[in-house]
Amino acid sequence: FVLAILAGAFISFGAIFSLTVGAGSSVTRDAAGAVVSTAALPYGVTRLISGVAFSLGLILVIVAGAELFTGNVLLIVAWASQRIGTVAVLRNWAIVYAGNLVGALGIVVLAFASGWYRNGGGSVGLLALTTAQGKVSHSFVEAFAGGILCNALVCLAVWLTYSARTTTDRILAIVPPIAAFVAAGFEHSIANMFFLPMAIAIRLFAPPEFWTATGQTADAF
Repeated sequence: FVLAILAGAFISFGAIFSLTVGAGSSVTRDAAGAVVSTAALPYGVTRLISGVAFSLGLILVIVAGAELFTGNVLLIVAWASQRIGTVAVLRNWAIVYAGNLVGALGIVVLAFASGWYRNGGGSVGLLALTTAQGKVSHSFVEAFAGGILCNALVCLAVWLTYSARTTTDRILAIVPPIAAFVAAGFEHSIANMFFLPMAIAIRLFAPPEFWTATGQTADAF
């Protein structure tokens, strides 16, 4: 459970890094939906940079030996080979999922308290809000399919690290699949444990000066 808490925190660090490097690079709209400013970088380039930054999360999980739910889905391979039982798999998933949630929420509290979201003239917090808004706009089928595609790439990243002999090998194996799922906009269930609560915290508790700096209102999200 403690290792799972660490993994939730590590993935949240990756999310913080990703939002920070991507801030100010997307289209900004006013409360009426009109475009206020656009990115200097093309959409794909921005997503690639954010994806590479997000890779930090799984790098920390793998190198530090934490327990991440999306990676532990690979336990199904051992289960299918009859090396472990159904109860053991479900028990692990339940404990790790709960621990990941605790870790992610802990980082949400600390990140909000630090005022991180106000960096870049509020552009970091604004990106956090628009990111969460996009995630909750998916239909059930879109979210489910995006989750499968994301987890396939996460499991591939973990699987590739089995052939690694050094820390450098592990990092190089992790970055491409993780950057790919972020760039493509697929849905990572544990990352969403940070993205969505963070956006809720900003919307409910951000001070007036944040909204003034961004030119937005809470009602827009």
